[in-house]
Amino acid sequence: MQRTIGDAAGKIWKYLKTNGQTSTTKLAIECELDTKMVQRAIGWLAREDKLTSIQKGRSEFISLKES
Repeated sequence: MQRTIGDAAGKIWKYLKTNGQTSTTKLAIECELDTKMVQRAIGWLAREDKLTSIQKGRSEFISLKES
């Protein structure tokens, strides 16, 4: 399971690096991951302090932290 989550985190990181801030819903669609795996991968990246999260209404938007 740890490898699967790590692979998903890598997909999300690459997507955000290329496309910038996006919603968690769009991440799931664009990265072809189910919602649970997106949440796990976001947790992985958040633990590594690589993400910022913004709540806009009912949507959550994720982006990479500035270096």
